[in-house]
Amino acid sequence: MFNRIDKAVYSLYLGFYLIAMNSLIIYQVDAFTDHVFGGNPAAVCILNNWLPSVIMQNIAAENNLSETAFLVKESNQYHIRWFTPTVEVDLCGHATLASAQVLFQYGLAVEQEITFFSERSGTLSVSKNNEGLLTLNFPADHLTEMEKSEELLSCFDIEPMHIYKGKTDYMMIFDTEQDVIDIKPNFDLIKAIDCRGIIVTAKGNSVDFVSRFFAPQSGVDEDPVTGSAHTTLTPYWSKVLDKKVLSAQQLSERLGILKVEDAGDRVKISGTAVVYLKGEIYF
Repeated sequence: MFNRIDKAVYSLYLGFYLIAMNSLIIYQVDAFTDHVFGGNPAAVCILNNWLPSVIMQNIAAENNLSETAFLVKESNQYHIRWFTPTVEVDLCGHATLASAQVLFQYGLAVEQEITFFSERSGTLSVSKNNEGLLTLNFPADHLTEMEKSEELLSCFDIEPMHIYKGKTDYMMIFDTEQDVIDIKPNFDLIKAIDCRGIIVTAKGNSVDFVSRFFAPQSGVDEDPVTGSAHTTLTPYWSKVLDKKVLSAQQLSERLGILKVEDAGDRVKISGTAVVYLKGEIYF
């Protein structure tokens, strides 16, 4: 709930931006899939100048998607920020992929590579090949193995073989793909963990590895396809399987298909995306 001062500040900002614009174009894109109704939906808003954070957060909450990306072009790159329905996050893969798809599809990017910049995650890029495959170039995560605390074990009904901690997420390693499919999360207990979310993963049957991602503390109980989680998954599975290029699936109901590459201190995450809608937001 806004207090009176918050409402006054919000109204002042909103009045200023209503003078500058009547509406805002919004795109919704299904990322890490080759068809609509698959992969992970993200909203994309391309701005001339930054809106106040409270307005961007309200737009993300109204969209009620796992992520909404906001872009502002500065010189030869796009500054980017990502919001869940409840918080701003440090990094988001699928909404960056979705942003690149919009820029390429609507002729806003003339080169085959787009440079993004995030105040929270540094320089990122997305390149496109001749077949339309998009490749994210993101910083690799660094992992520390953790003890199996009761607090973490109680979050799921199956005990993991190992637990690791990255920059923002925990990652739990399970024995089989079926464990990842069958696992039952306790969202109330996960929400109490001090992290962005928890990745669960195992060696795949038809791909190199599979995963799921739970982040109720970020306003998303289960994210359909989490590009940024693969900055954590890729270095681990690359080392375990002794492979640099790997195939991956995120086993949500919408299913995500990814190709990833361990490039040392960077991770390349590839997939396709499909624009679902283009509309207008009226303030």
